[in-house]
Formats: sequence, structure tokens, C-alpha cells
Amino acid sequence: MALPTAPTTSVFEAVESEVRSYCRDWPTIFDLAQGSRIRDEEGRWYLDFFSGAGALNYGHNNAGLKDALLEYLGRDGITHALDMSTVAKREFLETFRDLVLQPRSMDHKVMFPGPTGTNAVEAALKVARKVKGREAVISFTNAFHGMSLGSLAVTGNAFKRAGAGIPLVHGTPMPYDNYFDGSVPDFLWFERLLADRGSGLNEPAAVIVETVQGEGGVNVARPEWLRALADLCRRHDMLLIVDDIQMGCGRTGTFFSFEEAGVVPDIVTLSKSISGYGLPMSLVLLRPELDVWEPGEHNGTFRGNNPAFVTAAAALRSYWSDDVLARQTRAHGEVARAALGAICSRHEGAVHRGRGLVWGLEFPDRSRAAKVCARAFELGLLVETSGPESEVVKLLPALTISREELAQGLGLLAQAVDETC
Repeated sequence: MALPTAPTTSVFEAVESEVRSYCRDWPTIFDLAQGSRIRDEEGRWYLDFFSGAGALNYGHNNAGLKDALLEYLGRDGITHALDMSTVAKREFLETFRDLVLQPRSMDHKVMFPGPTGTNAVEAALKVARKVKGREAVISFTNAFHGMSLGSLAVTGNAFKRAGAGIPLVHGTPMPYDNYFDGSVPDFLWFERLLADRGSGLNEPAAVIVETVQGEGGVNVARPEWLRALADLCRRHDMLLIVDDIQMGCGRTGTFFSFEEAGVVPDIVTLSKSISGYGLPMSLVLLRPELDVWEPGEHNGTFRGNNPAFVTAAAALRSYWSDDVLARQTRAHGEVARAALGAICSRHEGAVHRGRGLVWGLEFPDRSRAAKVCARAFELGLLVETSGPESEVVKLLPALTISREELAQGLGLLAQAVDETC
């Protein structure tokens, strides 16, 4: 297969900020996309195991969602409405209630905080502090919760934290599951600090956690660890916030990533794939007694993205009226597990971990992941790195990927690994 030619990038280099990142790893100019494939302007197709960093769980330009969107726009449906009541918002709320909340016995209220994941995290932290009247929030090692200041304060990555330019306060990190490779009992340090009045830890308002740390290196929390964390929060009067922005909407094989553990968080943040089509949208779900906002106390111009409501409702009706997609995701996850296990068996020290259709592949040589991703791109596969040193190859295929496409992509990944020994 011919390698992609160097694109004409002068306008990007001359006009766009140096902060751009993904385009540096994938040096081509993309033009079209459908399902699990994306094409550049030279006509070369790539298998997409990136899925918009988890924003495209149902693939690119999903036909059913596109039809719903085009029909809505074609009749001049409202696009921008702040938080006004609209037909599109009503249909989304009714669908979300009927297909997601009620089947899981969740009575959470739905808040539209703004269009992005970090907006949802900021709102969740803000309401938790308002409810408890405390400032401190506990996060975990290798966490990632967003790029605005409050979200960065509970993010672990040193490079991203440094970009804030000011001290990041009122967040305290604790060890994530298996941070000490099983040599220390779960929550030993956390419990000790909470119990010791000389520890210097202010009484926390909340704990925020990802059940699978995607950007942190695909670190998977055990169900028993999550249950113990929920119990610890109850015993110490702390709210439990689950950040399900990347791992929600089916990524781990259930709609919410915490369902396997049998916990029900006080607050949940959703974004990325909640719109179904890659349109900006985020939610904060909070127990009714926590909904203490005054009208207009937390607002934003773009929290009423009505086209996103349309595609979100269509996605829920298409994929969450039954368990077909969830079962397929878990089955495909086992295919990925076996393929990655075979890769690891050929490469000493390599390890893999994940759930559903999020997987990470790590090597003893921490620089190797970037080389694997670069070779995969040359072979026609998009995968990215994650982890604090970009030491993990992260796989996020669309949940709607076919078994044949999944096998093809895993084969290309295996070739990329074998060729970067």
C-alpha cells in the first residue's frame, strides 16, 4: 500500500495556532467519512479506531441519525435556543428518561451546562461545593477531567496542568485502583487522611472518578474498588461524581460505565457521544435533592443545541431500546481482548487492558506506543496514544463497527506492532 503523500499544509501552519495536535500525528487532510472509515482528499481510506476521541460511538455520519438531523433542519427546526423549551428538547428529555433513566431506576434531574465535557465537569464540581458548603474535591492519580481551570485542578497529567499558568487549588489526588500494584490495601491512605485531624486534608465535598481512565492510560477500576469507593463516600458524607464523558453511552458494554459495579453516583457527567453524531452537547445528571440551583445561577449561551437533541434522541431510540448494541459491544470486546493477548504473547513485557470497546496496549519501552501509532497510520489505521508519557496505544473503535472491520483493524495493529520491534 502506498504511503500517504505529504499534504499541502501551508494555511494550517500559517494561520492555525501551534496548539493543534492530532493533525501532527496524522499528516493528511481528511475529507469524507462514513461508519468506521475516513477518507483523505487524496482518496485514501483509513479504518478509524479513534472515533473522535470517543465522540463517535455510532460511527461517522450514521445514516439514521443523519436522516433525523436533515429532516429537522429541512423543516427549519430551531437550532439555537439557549435553555428555552423546544420540541427537540422535550423529545430528547422524554426519550432519555424512558430509555436510560427509568430502566435503571435513576431519578436524576438532567442539567444542560454547556456544549463540552469540561463544561459538565465544572458544573458538577460547582453544584457539589454549593450543596456541601465545602471547597475540597478528591480526584485520582492519572485522572483527566478537562482543560478549564476547575477540571484541570482534578486532572493528574502534569503537562496539561502546567498549561493553566496559575496554581490549581482545592483538588487533592488519591491513588487510583492498583496504583501500588496491589501492595497497599484499597483506600488506606485516603481513609487515614480522612480520619486524622492533623492530616491537613480539608473535609471534601465530593470525589470525582472515571471507572476507566481513558486519557490516563486505559486504567480499569475493578467493580469491588468502585463499590468500596461509593461506600467510603457515604460514610464520610462526600458526593460521588462519575465522569462518564468518554466511557459512557455504551463504550464499556453498558450505557453507563458504572453499571457493572452496581453503584449509582450522586452526579454523572456525560458528553462526547451523548449527541450521537459528534455535535457539541453535554449533560450533568444529579439526584433531585442536589438540584439546588437558583434560576440562571449557572448558564451559558450554547447549552441549548437543538440539532444535538435531535440526533441524541434518534441514537437512543436506535441503539438503546434493546440490548443488541450492548451485547455486540461486549462480544467485540472479547475479540479485541484475544487479539491483543496474541500480540502480547509475541512481545515480551507487553500488556493489554480494557473493557467493552476501549483497550490499551503498553510496552516496556515507553516510547514505542508512538511508533506503533505512526506505523498504523501508514498502514491505514487511526489509533492514538494515551497515558502521562503517551506510553499506551489506545483503541476506541465505533460501537457499530462490523466484525470484519474490527478484525481488519486489529490485524493492522498487530502488523504495526510487529514492524516496530
